[in-house]
Amino acid sequence: MHSGFCRWTWRVLLMLLVAGQAAGQAILAPPFGLHWGDSPEKLMAWASRQTLDVTLTLPADQPGMRVLRIQPRNGMLPETQVSALEGRFIAGKLYEVTLHYFEPGASADLMETLFDALRKQVILTHGPLLTNQQQRLVEDQFVTRTQSFHREPVKGLFLLLAFSEIEDLLRKSKEARFSLIYRNDNYRKELLEDLEKP
Repeated sequence: MHSGFCRWTWRVLLMLLVAGQAAGQAILAPPFGLHWGDSPEKLMAWASRQTLDVTLTLPADQPGMRVLRIQPRNGMLPETQVSALEGRFIAGKLYEVTLHYFEPGASADLMETLFDALRKQVILTHGPLLTNQQQRLVEDQFVTRTQSFHREPVKGLFLLLAFSEIEDLLRKSKEARFSLIYRNDNYRKELLEDLEKP
């Protein structure tokens, strides 16, 4: 199972490399052929064609915000090793995409190795990453370790790579997951300003 899981790394890394070369260093486009400003319906139509579960969240404290999460019942999204895709929308327009990577049964060490491989490829494609956070917290027999890195090729366009690991000291087990986030903060601000106009 894990050898197949490792193969996805190269597919994702190749996709990032091609996307980075096509878009150039200064532009950060969302993955999966999406574009900033796309509607939730585009993702929902794709999820429907692929028979994937869709969860729509409407945060009560953020009017106009919609969070769409697409995930298969089992396994990965079609033709990828991405566990789930999440799109964030304001006024029906896409401004953030997150790719989630987790694998039930995969060791935390394997997940960290895959995270490091993706981080190195992002550096090759988009340039150096800045360290956001490196943290280790021990509480109630649990150790939580997080690390994150980001790249801002153009002011307001972010690529964020985040890894988290939870270790249960009592049961001697640990699990890990990571995410790759594409965020257009400039566009998000524009959309919020438009919402506030009378």
